[in-house]
Amino acid sequence: MAQQNTSDLIESYIKKILEKNEMIELRRIELADLFNCVPSQINYVINTRFTIQRGYLVESKRGGGGYIRIAKVRMSDKKQMLERINLLFGETINEKNAYAIIQKLYEDQIITKKEGNLMLSAIAKNTLNINETEDYTRARILRAFLERLSYEDGE
Repeated sequence: MAQQNTSDLIESYIKKILEKNEMIELRRIELADLFNCVPSQINYVINTRFTIQRGYLVESKRGGGGYIRIAKVRMSDKKQMLERINLLFGETINEKNAYAIIQKLYEDQIITKKEGNLMLSAIAKNTLNINETEDYTRARILRAFLERLSYEDGE
């Protein structure tokens, strides 16, 4: 069994709570105490693993009475979700954010594992390998996939 690092454990803990609730409110300091880490590590996990691209809305208030509120984004239909995702990026998108979007599409069962893997391979850095226009090309490819998916009725 692979050993998990503290960030993975924090992410798993929060996701487990989110399985039972659409929205949760956490205190940074309490999580840091629970995982015996600094509050900035909690911030890191929230900022990198609970993004809109991954299907989460995060609201944060700092200070003594501060909190972190995390809500799962639920889309009422596939077309609306794909349109919302399209608004997340402009003419360019970096590899990390494109991967996060594809992961979210898979988790929400918009695409199959096979389709996701095909998309990942099409937008990978080593596939594109065209230097400064790479992010532009990646965005066009991802946008084409999303548009195609929004007009299909099924598999």
